[in-house]
Amino acid sequence: MDFQYSEDSVAMQEALRRFMQRHVLPANLEWHRQAESGTYPVALLRPLKALAKEGGFWNLFLPGLREHEPGTRLGNLDYAPLAEIMGRLPWASEVFNCSAPDTGNIELLHLAATPEQYQQWLLPLLEGEIRSCFAMSEPDVASSDATNLRTTVTRQGDEVVINGRKWFITGAAHPNCKLAIVMGVSDDGRVDDAAGADKHHRHSMVLVPMDAPGLSVVRNIPVMHHLAPEGHCELVFKNVRVPAGNLLGEEGQGFALAQARLGPGRVHHCMRTIGQCELALELMCARALERRAFGKRVADFSNVQDWIGHSRVEIDQARLLVLHAAWRMDQRGNQAARVDVSAIKLVAAQLQTRVLDRAMQVFGAMGLTPDTPLSALWSWGRAFRVFDGPDEVHLRVIAREELAKAQDQLGATAAYYLLS
Repeated sequence: MDFQYSEDSVAMQEALRRFMQRHVLPANLEWHRQAESGTYPVALLRPLKALAKEGGFWNLFLPGLREHEPGTRLGNLDYAPLAEIMGRLPWASEVFNCSAPDTGNIELLHLAATPEQYQQWLLPLLEGEIRSCFAMSEPDVASSDATNLRTTVTRQGDEVVINGRKWFITGAAHPNCKLAIVMGVSDDGRVDDAAGADKHHRHSMVLVPMDAPGLSVVRNIPVMHHLAPEGHCELVFKNVRVPAGNLLGEEGQGFALAQARLGPGRVHHCMRTIGQCELALELMCARALERRAFGKRVADFSNVQDWIGHSRVEIDQARLLVLHAAWRMDQRGNQAARVDVSAIKLVAAQLQTRVLDRAMQVFGAMGLTPDTPLSALWSWGRAFRVFDGPDEVHLRVIAREELAKAQDQLGATAAYYLLS
């Protein structure tokens, strides 16, 4: 395993840092001003996206990018540090057409879209002309177990009819969100019916235009009292009808498609988190050097030094774990990295709440206000421990893998017992 970045990768990282410093950071205050006024900053983003595309910082996340498609083809390992750089500013990924959930949706369409779906939806997404959302989670069931889903996707002749309720659907409030990829069950919704489909072959995905009759955005749900301008929305589908040609993949393949979607996206999320933790550590150190209390600098207190030291090594540990997962995906495929992906999701989410909490403590009251990014990043870190699977689900995946290995090696540790 060699995690040393290639010369091209290092050059891309430096160029992206310069781009962020020169073009993106100067727009940060205005982006927030517009977003807080209730106007999503589409006009502000448009020239930045044009500069990013012109500069070769476009669709960096997609290893399988085809020659005729816009973007820069990078593997997961080379993309990971770029996601970290973008992640320092939560809205910056959109400048480079690398935002969630679009990245995962583009990967899904790349994998399963028909030629017609490619032209109608994938190309506009690759060009950054539209945004999208992924509608899976539901308010009435534990959606971490996708076999619980109750939204129905019913075939009726040449149409598909969708009925159900989804929530915490990221991006659905974005003014350019034109597509929802909806995951539902294709049968009567009973998981315990012996005569019905296997519980992992009952799900289907369907491409639903956001302006489809019967689809309504009920509300944008605040997360920890922070209202995201792009939205974490509740959607209701009441007899929404779309052509059967809008099915993504085959009926019953939705569960497998959802699993395929998660791996690279979690690497992106985790590296963006690590970028935010690096920013928090930098802010914490600067604050500790600038502030004085009880006759000495805050940085001179041993407990603050402990927070800084723990934060440094924990960020580095998490980064190495994520890079290992990215390397394994590049070398052996997404499925081979399934347990690694659960591990990084668990570690990165818990890392963010720890590091941000320490930084907020060093800042004192100011750390609780919108004057710094810390409280918003802490809130997002806390949400990260729930979305894309809660901590407990990932711990279960990791533990099951360890138990399976132990089962295969029962008796191998017997010689270590000092028994007569």
